[in-house]
Amino acid sequence: MKQIADNHVYAVVMAGGSGSKLWPLSRKKSPKQFLHFFDGGTMIRKTVERIAGAVRMENIFIITGKQHWLLVNESLPDFDPGNIIIEPTIRDTATCIALATTFIRKRDPDAVTIVLPADHLVLDEEQFLKTITKGVGLAREQRGLITVGIHPDRPETRYGYIQVEPSVMIGEENDDPADDEIALFRVKTFAEKPDTATAEQFLQSRDFWWNSGVFIWHVDDISREYRRSLPDLFEDMQNVHAFIGTERQDSVIEDVYSWIHPVSIAYGIMEKAEKVYMLAGNFGWTDLGSWDEVIKVGLGLEGRDMDGSEVIMIDSKEVFVRKPHGKAVVTVGVDDIIVVDTPDALLICKAGESQKVVKAVEMMRREPGLEGFL
Repeated sequence: MKQIADNHVYAVVMAGGSGSKLWPLSRKKSPKQFLHFFDGGTMIRKTVERIAGAVRMENIFIITGKQHWLLVNESLPDFDPGNIIIEPTIRDTATCIALATTFIRKRDPDAVTIVLPADHLVLDEEQFLKTITKGVGLAREQRGLITVGIHPDRPETRYGYIQVEPSVMIGEENDDPADDEIALFRVKTFAEKPDTATAEQFLQSRDFWWNSGVFIWHVDDISREYRRSLPDLFEDMQNVHAFIGTERQDSVIEDVYSWIHPVSIAYGIMEKAEKVYMLAGNFGWTDLGSWDEVIKVGLGLEGRDMDGSEVIMIDSKEVFVRKPHGKAVVTVGVDDIIVVDTPDALLICKAGESQKVVKAVEMMRREPGLEGFL
């Protein structure tokens, strides 16, 4: 596989999540992108190391909230602090990507940018890099917006969806025959997270894919779409562009963010864009959006815990335990449960039901006195 050695290829790692799906381990102050789930370091570290197989390290940017920049430094102590972009507050993905694009366009007006979340897991990194490499080439050739979709294997309500044209694009010129295995589709539309009945329909239709949150485009092409679909945000970023690298940079960004309304990249840009293509991502992707997903990918159940010790199970099967070191946990006569213990909070959940943790977090947010546990 050809590696991208082009100086004009950049990556933006979005690390602004708030941390509710994997509560109580993931919190506002330490969302999942800064946590260790498997060997190899934090999720953000693994993401940066993965994309570094396709992009020069000096061309990788991380965009995060001001409350999390110290966690970025702890996870990646050798990362160039000049490539860490700070959002004053979270304003959803369209704003996040607009700000990062503005910084990259200031450095390199001919950049092709890969945008990806910091907290997703990829099992087949070689295939991931092949997909990204093909996407970079397409972004240059087609001058459209490229996204990566994941073929659904269940009616999932936690993901956005991408609907594609039924026929695969053909007739591409490509020097690498291996890339021909990565199907390319024209995108019809994007769909927000569906209810269960709609997700079932999406699955049966076979032309809806999960939205992985990975995008590839030339800065001119994405800037054109912002100018067309979100003109106010485009003008705000033009103002930011003028002050990048000056003493007023941070104050101008703060000012702009004070009036921007949150909007997602799917709704604000991708749904309205004129030329959008989707590459089929077949590289073992998951967003680790629930404890059931962590278990499925990482360990399985069958009485195993993530520390590997200090757990006694009697007449118990398919029990998962995540706990601090130095604490004994005993289960007696229970099956199919998830136990996640932290110094100040405890989750006990039936296996297969962990997606409801988000509801519990919402309830705690409304209850007086419980905000501190988030």
